Amino acid sequence: MRQQTHKRGRFTNKTIAIVAALALGGGGAAIIAANASASGDNNDSGENRTVSAGSWTIRCPDVGQELSSVPRQAQPEVDKNLAELDSQVAKAYQRMSDGGVSNDSVLNSLERQRGETIGQIGDAIDESGQRPDGLDQMSSCEMQQADTNAGGDQNDQQQGDDQQQGGDQQQGGDQQQGDDQQQGGDQQQGDGQQQGGEGANDVPGNAGGQAGNGPSQDDFVDITQVQPNAQDNNDQGDQQGGSTGTFTSECGVGDPQLRNSDNVIVAPGVGNGAHHTHDYVGNDSNDAFADNQTFEQAGTSCDNGDKSTYYWPVLRSQDGKDEADANDLGGGQEGNVGTILTPKSSKIEFQGNPQSDVVAMPKFLRIITGDAKAFTNGDKNANASWSCTGFEDRQLTDKYPLCPEGSSVTRTFDFQSCWDGQNIDSANHRDHVAFANEDGSCPDGFKAIPKLVNTLTYDVPANTPFAVDGFPEQLHKPITDHDDFINVMPEDLMNKAVDCINSGQKCN
Repeated sequence: MRQQTHKRGRFTNKTIAIVAALALGGGGAAIIAANASASGDNNDSGENRTVSAGSWTIRCPDVGQELSSVPRQAQPEVDKNLAELDSQVAKAYQRMSDGGVSNDSVLNSLERQRGETIGQIGDAIDESGQRPDGLDQMSSCEMQQADTNAGGDQNDQQQGDDQQQGGDQQQGGDQQQGDDQQQGGDQQQGDGQQQGGEGANDVPGNAGGQAGNGPSQDDFVDITQVQPNAQDNNDQGDQQGGSTGTFTSECGVGDPQLRNSDNVIVAPGVGNGAHHTHDYVGNDSNDAFADNQTFEQAGTSCDNGDKSTYYWPVLRSQDGKDEADANDLGGGQEGNVGTILTPKSSKIEFQGNPQSDVVAMPKFLRIITGDAKAFTNGDKNANASWSCTGFEDRQLTDKYPLCPEGSSVTRTFDFQSCWDGQNIDSANHRDHVAFANEDGSCPDGFKAIPKLVNTLTYDVPANTPFAVDGFPEQLHKPITDHDDFINVMPEDLMNKAVDCINSGQKCN
């Protein structure tokens, strides 16, 4: 499904009742205030002021997205330094959330670190290629208000005629933190102690959340108040020449023992390259140090022999309870807290193209859909969507859905379905694949491949907020949801998938 963003409106009385229950501690939810500190210079200059981690975040240019070409010899060094840039931002955000540090101090230190690392990226590329223009001007960062929409573009977009959502909604960001649960680095909160100062009790379910860095009350919307906005991707048979079949891999819902905070596509060879935890299905050997040979020799959870790896950030219930990673990088140390929810189901389906047959994906093709940094990058690459069972015609990109009783939360990932015919990856991990045009045709120079659609379903505990894992400075915004895929299907299985799709059959 393709979806649009929406303007804000109001919650229903039922949702407000949920918020009231949260504010009173119903459902075991915890109260965590957003503001870590509000002290310092109170003038309006914005300088030498101690900032609140719940009110502000750090926005930096995404160097990796600007690299359109990296020589093969330079790629390992570039990948290592791109991962270091992410670590620098995460540490700077932690300094900010610890309080007592001025804007200028955080940003100046970060700019110096980034300048050195970006210089190393440029030098590595220079040795065997041409240094990208403007690279050295990407070291500076700025503060971004946490309550602004990603990229500042979404307020002007609507999801249908006079549709209203969100707005004055009040959703359980007010949470109570459990005994000795850590927030960020070494900060701890005692039994029942409330975090935060100013504004902590301004509204029921105040804008708090995971260790003070999200989600906020404004990140949730009652799905029953959303107008239908989704287009039916499966309406492919009406166009002559289209491929209408489907191929499904049954791969389970993920083994908790395989979870890690690596990202082998974006940060190969770097532990904790994601700064958040991923769930994995399919290939059982995916970590930062896996390579194509590792994937080829691994086992799989898929019952048809599909060795592809499918992975996404975990979803956590904001219940104030410690997970096993509460004291770890990628977990509680970086603001990813609460009970990890195992999906109720994971549907992995490959679909056809409305305009043409599809061709086989090359082995080890890598595709990322969505953008883990969409809150600070803007919504250009935001593609994952949220909804509830029974309301699948209402898809959200920048809000978490509040589902009625008996309905489950869904996450849907539509992957790029056009391939450049040559490359299994690209420097920014995007340019070698593309989304189809509105009529279903591929852009010039691209070929239609089976379109991966991954749908996850969760039973979220009643009256308990939830959030997707993410980079700490992204504040657990729903717009940052994303999904990753590496094709490791045996050749005969991929050919079977292509034949099924092109002949209009349904296979697995």
